[in-house]
Amino acid sequence: MISIIISSANSAHLQQVSKNIDTTIGIPYEIIATDNSQGQKGICEVYNKAMFKAQYDILCFMHEDVLIKSHNWGPTLLALFEQDPKLGLVGIAGSSYKPITPSGVGGIGVNTNYTNIIQSFKYHKKRSKHVYSNPDKQNVAEVVCVDGVFMATTKSIAEEFMFDEITLQKFHGYDIDFSLSVSQKYKVGVTFDILLDHFSEGLYNGAWMEENLKLHEKWNSHLPIGVGSLTSQQVVYIEKCTFKSFIDQLIKFNYPISTAFRMLWKNKRFFHLNIKLFLKLKFYILKKYMSVNMSHAQVSA
Repeated sequence: MISIIISSANSAHLQQVSKNIDTTIGIPYEIIATDNSQGQKGICEVYNKAMFKAQYDILCFMHEDVLIKSHNWGPTLLALFEQDPKLGLVGIAGSSYKPITPSGVGGIGVNTNYTNIIQSFKYHKKRSKHVYSNPDKQNVAEVVCVDGVFMATTKSIAEEFMFDEITLQKFHGYDIDFSLSVSQKYKVGVTFDILLDHFSEGLYNGAWMEENLKLHEKWNSHLPIGVGSLTSQQVVYIEKCTFKSFIDQLIKFNYPISTAFRMLWKNKRFFHLNIKLFLKLKFYILKKYMSVNMSHAQVSA
């Protein structure tokens, strides 16, 4: 039996996914949906309140803008936790490496993603595509973070760690934060036996960056975190590519150069990781911000 928890912003999507769950889950279930259409509550607060209403031992936190394609996915999900007592959290998309640099679930440059999802697009005019990445051909791949579109855990683990509604008061970063918390004690995994279609690719805006900076401030002393066998060269490359993307996003969202340098200098982690990388990233910050300032000066003239 499974308790499905949804923070709802769209009643039509909620009705659609509720019918979809009923025809595909294959076991007794309940849906605990909270009307959050006005966005008055952060998703962490919604999830925390909902989990204490749940009557079943397995909790599934799910977005409402999805359709599950797998039939009898309920028994599949239960079996994962029964077969591996060390499993604390499972999703359908995740990464085996979380960089020092503020980012999404994973980094950029080296593929550390484990994913089985049909990705549709809301903000970009693209065709839906089946994103599948399982390089080691595993039934369950161990990762450090899973995407919040679909993530399941036990009620006892959810109540042990909770969602951090103090630090993260909006709608971003909750999945990474919860994953990292659970991964300190339990295994986090991605299953390839449950497939769903997600109608939105996500929106990376200023609110996302604001929450991401809070998230990385909280986990500063723990990052990077990884499982698997990345080489030191691969780690450096991930951090370089991810940091450059981060700087481009800071500029896009009008963050000052001090934010970039503060992230680079934080605990001198980049310096100790690789001094050449540190110097290259320092130069990249100066070059990018100088270019922006020169562009602004030309426009003003």
